[in-house]
Amino acid sequence: LIFLRHHIDDDLKYEYLTVENPLELWQNLNDRFEHLKVVVLPKVLNDWSQLRFQDFKTVSEYNSTLFKIVSQLKMCGEVITEDMLLEKTYRTFHASNVLLQQQYRLHGFKKYRELIGSLLIAEQNNELLLQNHESSPTGSAPLLEVNAT
Repeated sequence: LIFLRHHIDDDLKYEYLTVENPLELWQNLNDRFEHLKVVVLPKVLNDWSQLRFQDFKTVSEYNSTLFKIVSQLKMCGEVITEDMLLEKTYRTFHASNVLLQQQYRLHGFKKYRELIGSLLIAEQNNELLLQNHESSPTGSAPLLEVNAT
């Protein structure tokens, strides 16, 4: 009862202050907010269908948004599997990265976290390569003379 009261909103604390039984408090809160699943589900399903890997600048942004949507779907009783997460990511790569998408598929990831880990490493390596190139672009070093003694 103390735990439940500590973690609910202040307005709800005052409303349910007289309830002494933790099970009764839990059932009252459940009755009050059960309808939210019906309200939230259509929007979350739309967010899931619109989610595309290509729309994000970083892998972390995509991953964060994906798990926000997945947690809302799970709250509404929807089942999201590892295969669904992998397929969602593969199918929403940018069209110019079809070869990259096929290479990730061939790698045979079984868990979404393995794919995201690989994408994060690739992103970090790409950033390092770009920084190195910008610090000394190709052709910036003087060429040695062939006939120099």
